[in-house]
Amino acid sequence: MINIGKINKLNVVKKQGADVYLDSGTSGKVLLADKKLSANCHVGDILEVFVYVDPDGHLAATGKMPLAQVDDIAWLKVVSLNYVGVFLDWGLPKDLLVPFSEQHHEMEVGRSYLVKIFLDDQNRIAATTKIDRFISDESADFEAGQKVSLIIAEQTELGFKAIVNNTHWGLLYQNELFQPLRKGQKLDGYIKKIRDDHKIDLSIHHPGYGKVLSLTDNILVKLKENDGVLLLSDKSPPEAIYKSFGVSKKVFKQAISALYKKKLITLDKNGIRLV
Repeated sequence: MINIGKINKLNVVKKQGADVYLDSGTSGKVLLADKKLSANCHVGDILEVFVYVDPDGHLAATGKMPLAQVDDIAWLKVVSLNYVGVFLDWGLPKDLLVPFSEQHHEMEVGRSYLVKIFLDDQNRIAATTKIDRFISDESADFEAGQKVSLIIAEQTELGFKAIVNNTHWGLLYQNELFQPLRKGQKLDGYIKKIRDDHKIDLSIHHPGYGKVLSLTDNILVKLKENDGVLLLSDKSPPEAIYKSFGVSKKVFKQAISALYKKKLITLDKNGIRLV
């Protein structure tokens, strides 16, 4: 079945002059609007294309890929406006409409916003800034330690709200962050825990001892590369530790403690040394 507003793999079923038609999976056909791609394909080819509804209400496809698809939440820039709404640059020749009725606040040309991409009742692709109705505050089937995709939404007193897998809200705590974050930024993260109120706590580091085990190996490599000396210790600033190893001070302290107990390193106030 064809998915409008998504990337599909479709068969070329007909060439008529410069026009190329793809199999929609139903009785109709999809016109390939990408003329450059049309010139280089043949009947029987399978093409990866983005499918949409053209201004005349017909299915069409292009080999150009958008920055986001239907059901995604994305950070997109307003490039123009008219009497029906504003238009966003989403990587395709035809800009993406945010109708005035789908704007939480008035949107300005040149600024970027978090939007949800959806299909309207006529299967036309549009976007909205009213994303809360699509995102749940409570956990679904997430588990602690699960890897997820995150989009940074806004900063709060506790840290940063983030959108988890385009469907749920979660929180990254400020005291556990050792890198700058910005609104709209995409990154991988992990479910730290599901709280008693079913809210989601997040981390950008894999929780648990497995992280420490991989870090100990990394520390030993760095020691060998630096003649057995590393000018970092459990007294070093968190920023210095993160710059060197990309982990929090707590995780680093666990790792060097594990190495010390195995008598692989010695500790002093200036750093650590390989035994």
